[in-house]
Amino acid sequence: MLQIKQYVKVTSLDEAYELNKKKSNVIIGGMHWLKMSSKSVGTVIDLSGLGLDEIVETESTFEIGCMVSLRQLETHEGLHAYTMGAMRDAVKDIVGIQLRNTATVGGSIFGRYGFSDVLTVFMALDASVVCYKAGEISLKEYAKKKADRDILVKLVIKKQPLRIAYLAQRHARTDFAMLTCAVCFADGMWRAVLGGRPEKAEMVMDEEKLLTNGISVTEAQAEAFGKYVAEQLEFGSNMRGSAEYRKEIAAVLVKRALLTAGGNA
Repeated sequence: MLQIKQYVKVTSLDEAYELNKKKSNVIIGGMHWLKMSSKSVGTVIDLSGLGLDEIVETESTFEIGCMVSLRQLETHEGLHAYTMGAMRDAVKDIVGIQLRNTATVGGSIFGRYGFSDVLTVFMALDASVVCYKAGEISLKEYAKKKADRDILVKLVIKKQPLRIAYLAQRHARTDFAMLTCAVCFADGMWRAVLGGRPEKAEMVMDEEKLLTNGISVTEAQAEAFGKYVAEQLEFGSNMRGSAEYRKEIAAVLVKRALLTAGGNA
């Protein structure tokens, strides 16, 4: 049973950061994981009064506050158009609308969960995170870091011409993903991001130049790149699938996503 001694709705990020220095305190979002724990928390820190629940689109970026809900990601028309539907595809099967209305982007990214659809698609988009003290760093690097007491304030997606697609393998529609996959073409190169291996998402670039025709991808090229990506990553076993099964599915998902993003599906 979760025990909370004190609740504080902060009025500034500085106040939140000072409170969060104490290890017994915790920042709350949707509380979907925290409420299932049996620990004792000194102070829960609520950021909901700081205006961090908005998606701000400019000519060059999308800025997504840490308190933005997964449902907001799902229904934002600007993100939907820019990501060719990949953002909506990444979150639409996460449990149900009631949960997506309260689960936050910040919680999903800060947790660095292996099964996270959100982490996978944002990494494929080459997003960066803005932390209160550390400033702006790439999500790819942030995902490798251990959790600390800094505050994740927002995510930033810098607009650029791209092609992207998202797929995931689930045993049931609203179950945790057994494997997550996003492929993206940007800056003249294809990249694939796979999560749920069951480790957290990791990126593989087309360093071998297997995809040489820009965004136009043939079925043979897609199959070759899928196998290449599967060979570059390590896979493990858990209750949702074996390492061998995940590796086989990884190659298939990358191929299918490539053909979708490459316009040949």
